[in-house]
Amino acid sequence: MTENEKNNIFGLLGKNISYSFSRGYFTEKFQKLQLKNHSYFNFDIASCNDFPSIIASENDLKGLNVTIPYKQEIIPFLDELDETAKQIGAVNTIKISKNKSLKGYNSDVVGFEKSIKPLLKTHHQKALILGTGGASKAVAFVLQKSNISFQFVSRNPNGNHEISYENLTQEIIQSHTIIVNCSPLGTSPNIDKFPDIPYQFLNKNHLLYDLIYNPAETIFLSKGKRQGATIKNGLEMLQLQAEESWRIWNDL
Repeated sequence: MTENEKNNIFGLLGKNISYSFSRGYFTEKFQKLQLKNHSYFNFDIASCNDFPSIIASENDLKGLNVTIPYKQEIIPFLDELDETAKQIGAVNTIKISKNKSLKGYNSDVVGFEKSIKPLLKTHHQKALILGTGGASKAVAFVLQKSNISFQFVSRNPNGNHEISYENLTQEIIQSHTIIVNCSPLGTSPNIDKFPDIPYQFLNKNHLLYDLIYNPAETIFLSKGKRQGATIKNGLEMLQLQAEESWRIWNDL
């Protein structure tokens, strides 16, 4: 029996994920590739402690994507981490081997790096990362690799690399010409929300990148556009990380 004739189940692990991009993306991909015995499900769990029961009950599970809020919490449940995921401390892709061994990867890195690279200019030397969740760690990893210094902006700053929203001065905004929103503020259906930064200090040198893809233009991005900034949403990053997950699951 070939791999295509066996049941091959993939899925997304998260909380309140009915909106998810991944399920629609992979369902369409399987149809295009005529992979009739491949399917993709949402595994919506209230706690990471429910994860082992999914692994135990789903014998045909080959791989998972991981989203909010489990990208860091999932790590103790895994047998092994890829080197990049280990350095970042966040996982968004799990490969499940035949013996049910679980290895964690981070395909957010590939998605963010490939999608932001064409927009980077020589004056993009410093960045602000809004939010400190799992995705922000992948963003920081890419910026570090690109020799771009960064600071996290948090409602509850903790440590040297973090500052509070209240402390964002004109000088800080104008010297940090990349601003990446890794917070969920502005995600549909709460599209009237946005990160509380002083938008009036943005200018044409700024690049605003929002990991949110729905809506396509958040208030964060539209406020930046009004000030002449370059803007990009998270859709391409999601597509690229999904393809990287597929490559990982299939050893391509």
